[in-house]
Amino acid sequence: MENKIVKKTKELWNYFTTYEKIWFFSILILAVIFAFLFPEEDVNGINGSLIMGLYLADTFLNILCELLISKQSKWNFIVSLLVEITEIAICIVLSYRFATMASTLFFWIPIDIISFINWNKHPDKADDEITKVRKLSGLAEVLIIAGIVVWTLGVGYFLTTLEIGTDLFGGNELLENIVCYLDACTSAVGIANGVFILLRYREQWIAWYISAILESVINILSGQYVLLVLKVGYLTNTTYGYIKWTKYIKEHKEAAADKALF
Repeated sequence: MENKIVKKTKELWNYFTTYEKIWFFSILILAVIFAFLFPEEDVNGINGSLIMGLYLADTFLNILCELLISKQSKWNFIVSLLVEITEIAICIVLSYRFATMASTLFFWIPIDIISFINWNKHPDKADDEITKVRKLSGLAEVLIIAGIVVWTLGVGYFLTTLEIGTDLFGGNELLENIVCYLDACTSAVGIANGVFILLRYREQWIAWYISAILESVINILSGQYVLLVLKVGYLTNTTYGYIKWTKYIKEHKEAAADKALF
């Protein structure tokens, strides 16, 4: 039994490249350092240490999920389910980002399950541990951008009308409203990202990039400096993942020509 555990551990360790392991542990260690440098205060009667624990768990799970996506692994969706549960808990504890919480609960959790099933149907011919990926057409990109703008304005306005108090912004109504619109935009880009991932499109990395920037602004406005470490991880791994997927598409012409919806 012990030999099997050791063997599986070695296989898991060797599954990741040296760069990927350095990236993963660098982000994780940096997050822990930031947790000590910028301790979280109590919010809405919830102990700051508990909130910080949720932030660190969110960071660990997210960077693991990111790595698995860059490796075209279907198992990223299983880790992503744990990410969704953690982020819903953060939204509830802090009483904020209700657009993100709703999209996580009603979109991301179902899409993770559906995506796992779909990716399982499209293994690479040479390596069934990775999934075939492809690129998006120009017209689809224009329609998606228009949808994001409409969603941001509509949902953002709706969120500003909700009177749900939180201690996070110290009673600053303008700051709360700004975060409402940023949250709406982030949720819209996130939904687009989820659809791209489901359909195995390379452009999901561009959506990740935009999400990371929007999330960074929200984290700064909310004083969530530990989560900024996660966004640095997003930005670096997004570039890595985009390059890897682009290289795969160029080397596999049949993947680029794949017009199947699922």
